[in-house]
Amino acid sequence: MKNISQLVVLLCVVAPMAAFSVTPDMSAPTNSAAKSAPSLDALFGDSVVAKGKGVEVKRNELDSAVVKLKAMAAAQNMPAPSDLEPQALKRLIIQQLILSKATPDEKAKGKTNFEERIAKLKADNHVTDEEFDKRISMNLFGGETREHWNQQNIDQMTIPIVLERELKMNITDADVKAFYDSPTNIASLEQPETVRVSHILLMTTDPETHEQLAADKKAAKHKQLEDLLKRARAGEDFTKLADQYSEDPGVKQNHGEYKFSRTDNFVEEFKTTAFSLTNGQVSDIITSQFGYHILKLSEKIPAKKVDFDKVKEGIKDHLMQQVIQKDLPDYSKKLIKDANVEILDDKLKNLDLTIDAPKEPDGAAPAPAPAPAK
Repeated sequence: MKNISQLVVLLCVVAPMAAFSVTPDMSAPTNSAAKSAPSLDALFGDSVVAKGKGVEVKRNELDSAVVKLKAMAAAQNMPAPSDLEPQALKRLIIQQLILSKATPDEKAKGKTNFEERIAKLKADNHVTDEEFDKRISMNLFGGETREHWNQQNIDQMTIPIVLERELKMNITDADVKAFYDSPTNIASLEQPETVRVSHILLMTTDPETHEQLAADKKAAKHKQLEDLLKRARAGEDFTKLADQYSEDPGVKQNHGEYKFSRTDNFVEEFKTTAFSLTNGQVSDIITSQFGYHILKLSEKIPAKKVDFDKVKEGIKDHLMQQVIQKDLPDYSKKLIKDANVEILDDKLKNLDLTIDAPKEPDGAAPAPAPAPAK
């Protein structure tokens, strides 16, 4: 169960694993403002905001969740919701109640899934343990420890495991295959046309200041790339040229090679040129915001339906999500009632703890199955 459903994400006050999405040559967001904030716990003590059988949410925990949600909204250039604190409290309560049902084996499985995901993310992003730890430390808020961060992620990996049992899900192999074979799901299971290209970049900005280089330096870079273009078209090994001359920060990991579709987030000039080439062709010099490029197309891969083995786990998660969307509201209502949850904060006493399943517009197509991992 590698993908958490939309409703399970609803329960997760933050998405700690988002820190993993920062690639090696990207800068992770800093949180110096959050780290420098005074500890309310140190000033006033950590009061209990809500409690019940199997649940206790403290003020410091709620405040930390709100800070993270605000930071996530800011990172996406979106305004924070006006009801952020009540929603964060609701999610914390329901999350704790679900986790209180977890068996020792389910907790162990959640931990294993977390560790496996970390290993895969390190491998996929070509980062060392030290680089990985540094990146995570940049995403810890308000005195949060790495141990707490780990536990949050383990908890979030455990939630869908618990729900699979508690909601008595029984998604069979036949159910998964039927979804895959259904004509109505072809669009959600299609792998778009992709290209595999290598490129050489000579940057026209200063790597330290990010300021544009002077005109004479740009001209020198262009002349250098003209010479490299002649050598590439004369048959020299393009990968060796990229390794030796390319100023792309990722060249040490990928030797200048990228694989992507038209919808992937690449520089538009780069993407347009790549799809215009034929196999083995070397492009003219193109200019982007980063500098001057030449590209060589290694392979153009036609659109096709993704192989069943690559998407079967994603389809199963999608089908489980449909069960959760249907059954979680009633299940969470029962959890809250059985736990006799009490809100102790006067400002939040009237909080409605029920949740509604997401509703699709009339005539909406079913949500696509999660794409296979790249």
